Amino acid sequence: GGDGRSLILGETMISRRAAPLLGRSVLRGHVACLATKSEPAPPMVYIKGEEMTRYTMDLIIKKWIDPHFDTGGWEYFDLSCKNRDDTEDKCLFDAVAAGARIGAIFKEPTVTPTAIQKELLGLKKTWGSPNGAMRRGWNGITISRDTIHIEGMELGYKKPVLFERHAVGGEYGAGFKAGIGKGKVVTVHLGADGDATIVDQRDLSDDNNAVVTYHNPIDNVTDLAHHFFARCLVADGGKGVVPYVVTKKTVFKWQEGFWVAMKEVFDAHYKDKYLAKGLLETVGGELPHLISDAATMQIIRWTGGGFGMAAHNYDGDMLTDEVAQVHRSPGFINSVLIGKKANGEIIKEYEASHGTVADMDAARLRGEETSLNPLGMVEALFGAMDHSADLAGGREDVKDFTASLRKIVHKCMVEGKGTRDLCGPSGLTTEQFIDEVASQIGKDVSAATAAPTKPVAAEKDVDDEAINALFNELDTDGNGVIDKAELKAGLIKLNLAPIPMIKTLKADT
Repeated sequence: GGDGRSLILGETMISRRAAPLLGRSVLRGHVACLATKSEPAPPMVYIKGEEMTRYTMDLIIKKWIDPHFDTGGWEYFDLSCKNRDDTEDKCLFDAVAAGARIGAIFKEPTVTPTAIQKELLGLKKTWGSPNGAMRRGWNGITISRDTIHIEGMELGYKKPVLFERHAVGGEYGAGFKAGIGKGKVVTVHLGADGDATIVDQRDLSDDNNAVVTYHNPIDNVTDLAHHFFARCLVADGGKGVVPYVVTKKTVFKWQEGFWVAMKEVFDAHYKDKYLAKGLLETVGGELPHLISDAATMQIIRWTGGGFGMAAHNYDGDMLTDEVAQVHRSPGFINSVLIGKKANGEIIKEYEASHGTVADMDAARLRGEETSLNPLGMVEALFGAMDHSADLAGGREDVKDFTASLRKIVHKCMVEGKGTRDLCGPSGLTTEQFIDEVASQIGKDVSAATAAPTKPVAAEKDVDDEAINALFNELDTDGNGVIDKAELKAGLIKLNLAPIPMIKTLKADT
């Protein structure tokens, strides 16, 4: 092609000059010629999704990136449901192989089709989530999910919250058999030497049972621990945050190994550094452990932020959803899958923590105005570009560009030129916001001049019935006023009363 860019469908690399022959539905507006550029962008894998997020990212690449970098070294893979179906998922396997080779990946939100979508789209089958194949193919260690902060805008947490979710094991890789009747279930491990060990055996007395088997790899928890503790130590502008390890090991005894591996790494390599910064003063001078039940409460209570949590796969999935809700929405949380090549080189796959926003895409296709906040996606794009720059030997021009672009995006949002979820009815449409940011690229970026703002909550999104019910529950004397005593009693009843950190940790032991 004229600009060298290509899209990979299955095993075929298709140049953009040939792309029109495939129809606009393949590239969705991503076929415009690029302006002349002085420097090529470092190699990166770009995984395309569908619906509103794909449309939005097509515009962002065209207007923010293409005019400033030659992205001919990027490899594109289309993971839309239709293309996965047409290629029998070879496009997914090729994307995984490319990611393992290149090491820097950006992924748009994708759709995991339901049975209804299978019929609507005419698919051969309900293709599974691509995430499992990616985590296996890239030797996934952890999924880092952190709060995104915008200077001058008040969101849920005042300081950063970091989270590590073990990327493998647990329920997500479970094998199961449903409809099992009365009898005995024996779980046997066959070692590499052929020796058999009974892991568990139990009698089933019910007529209908679901039998589930899964395991949790422990070997890579050491890598997870180093990644987590190193990040927490330098977070919040170098001041650091308090790290917590979250398990249910008091009940699920098999989770003890996760805690032991984390603590061994911490004590041997990081404890002294945390003590020197005073980060363990509120937690008794040791690495703190939280029972997962307690963690769900502290995530709501500790809105000052300044903490990190590491947990097993399933717990991490649930708890990071809770962090997202406290911090406004999944759009204000980033997500990075950390993997490792055989030679030890780190693989990073960046994506937003939200879906494809299908309802907004339907409105767009009906010709209605839309206002999608792309923050989570563009933060992921900037992260992937920065990692590609590091892998290319330290391309500071790329990192300077993404840093400047991030400042422009944040500045627009603070100064009332953001999307309507932040700025209310006066906010910009999807296209207007992208154009506004594009118009400021290359200009001097000063700090936002507006006073600190809070995102505008849409009244239509508030559940009035739930608010009335909660008010009536707290207003115990029914006089239409909630006094301090009623508020305190209500918070205790809801298990939301503020409790000092050290008391919470002592209750865990």
